[in-house]
Amino acid sequence: MTEQIKNKICEFLANHYYLNLATVSPDGRPMAHTMAYVSEREIVYLATNKNTRKVQNIMQNPQVAFTVDEDDPDWFDMKALQVEGKATIVASEEELREVGEIMAAKFPVIADLPPDPDTIMIKIEPAVVYYLDYSIEFGHRESVNF
Repeated sequence: MTEQIKNKICEFLANHYYLNLATVSPDGRPMAHTMAYVSEREIVYLATNKNTRKVQNIMQNPQVAFTVDEDDPDWFDMKALQVEGKATIVASEEELREVGEIMAAKFPVIADLPPDPDTIMIKIEPAVVYYLDYSIEFGHRESVNF
């Protein structure tokens, strides 16, 4: 059953475009950031400017959370992910190149953007993922550790 849920999680990530990333500022204030993302199985990648608050927050505290959900008004059809994990800055040129190709395939508009030397890639590896599927039962939630 766990492998089946893990596959549903990976498919859900692959079929959505935006997530809501939660970080904590150095003075303890929670912050939410809407971000476009790509995924490789359960691992999520986000491109951003190195001078953003989210990067500053991650450098102080790499523990993050995010949600991915569908914008459906029917509560009884809701599906979503709630993820807790650890964020790091990608340093490997090979990984950056591979993720850049995945990002360009998912978001073709990237090809028209000029290169920005201040852009970095954040990698989030999940520790636990909650898969919500209210079509099974209102409030249905299953958890998986990665």
